[in-house]
Amino acid sequence: MTKLVILDRDGVINEDSDKFVKSVDEWIPIAGSMDAIAFLNQSGYQVVVATNQSGIGRGYFTVHDLNEMHTKMHRLVQQAGGQIDAVWFCPHTAADQCECRKPLPGMVHDILQRYVNTDMKELYMVGDSLRDLQAIEAVGGQSVLVLTGKGKKTLATGGLPISTLVYENLLEFAQALLLRQQQAQIKEQKD
Repeated sequence: MTKLVILDRDGVINEDSDKFVKSVDEWIPIAGSMDAIAFLNQSGYQVVVATNQSGIGRGYFTVHDLNEMHTKMHRLVQQAGGQIDAVWFCPHTAADQCECRKPLPGMVHDILQRYVNTDMKELYMVGDSLRDLQAIEAVGGQSVLVLTGKGKKTLATGGLPISTLVYENLLEFAQALLLRQQQAQIKEQKD
């Protein structure tokens, strides 16, 4: 069975901007996020990204610009010893009324079609906004809010899915999963 962590991008992996992250130079990783992804991999999780990128639909940047940002992200994650398996993105604006734009679960459904053997008890989505949490809740996965990006505002606004886990940042979440994994292995060895 596949253990899977789906990450939102802006505000979780990299610094967010109210004016959109539009270029490779504006794509700046949050401290510890590259290591966090490596820790998730070491804990046996496959990591993918699911990100709304309406800046494409609004004409602020192109798919080529987005690919350059993701090339940088992949390179930095690999330098930290980790790997992002794939990136899903929605280029649409809310006016397009697509199925892939979070909070709708279209991207998550697509991911689960690719990772058909996903253990639903080991399916997490880490985000900084309510729409991320709603997208994973719709398919029965575990919602995780990080307080980076828009996370503190999201927490203060409330309305989170009941079972939402809250962590300071992606690194704290990854370390908690790694610790849980190590504790389970120690328990197995004792039994």
